[in-house]
Amino acid sequence: MARIVFDLDGTLIDSAPDIHGIANALLAAEGKDPISLVQARDFIGNGASVFVARMRAARGMDDAEHDRLLSDFVARYDDAVTLTRPYPGVETALQQLSAQGHALGVCTNKPIRPCQAVLAHLGLDRFFQTVWGGDSLPVHKPDPAPLNAAFDALPPGPEIYVGDSGVDAETAQRALVPFLLFTEGYRKEPVAQLVHTAAFSDFSDLPGLVEHLLSEAA
Repeated sequence: MARIVFDLDGTLIDSAPDIHGIANALLAAEGKDPISLVQARDFIGNGASVFVARMRAARGMDDAEHDRLLSDFVARYDDAVTLTRPYPGVETALQQLSAQGHALGVCTNKPIRPCQAVLAHLGLDRFFQTVWGGDSLPVHKPDPAPLNAAFDALPPGPEIYVGDSGVDAETAQRALVPFLLFTEGYRKEPVAQLVHTAAFSDFSDLPGLVEHLLSEAA
């Protein structure tokens, strides 16, 4: 059976509404205009620090304020779960993959505490044997080290990574593992520009894609 590791935001869950809310609460406290939900989606993907940097740039805020704003953002992040939802079909796909004997994990650039909080809130934590956040190691994606660590924490088997973005595609490429691209997340690039083994828009297709990939490898 395979080791299958998933990205989180934009892959398993749509967390942008919650992240949008905490960003605008922080901006309101600073006397700044809010950002749009579209902007929030665009800023997600490279971790909390990059999100805050992009948010600051959008509102002309000084670089010297970065550490303070990041600390405030992360403090608000832990409880940002109420508007987040799994993408349609995610829970059923995870149930199928688990029932088929695959070992599942998460590797995300989201800080580990809010990552664990949202998985528990949504009841998805029961599917994953290992979870790695953007601050679990000194480096984060697209460095392949967190993804490799997630695979190493799972029982032996073929490796597959599932994500939604250019960051995820680069991570998989650098880790030399097959990449399944979910096209309905926070991807900024055209699908054709991203190196991927297969793409899907509906999670009901994922178990079949995994089975086909493993059959080809065999």
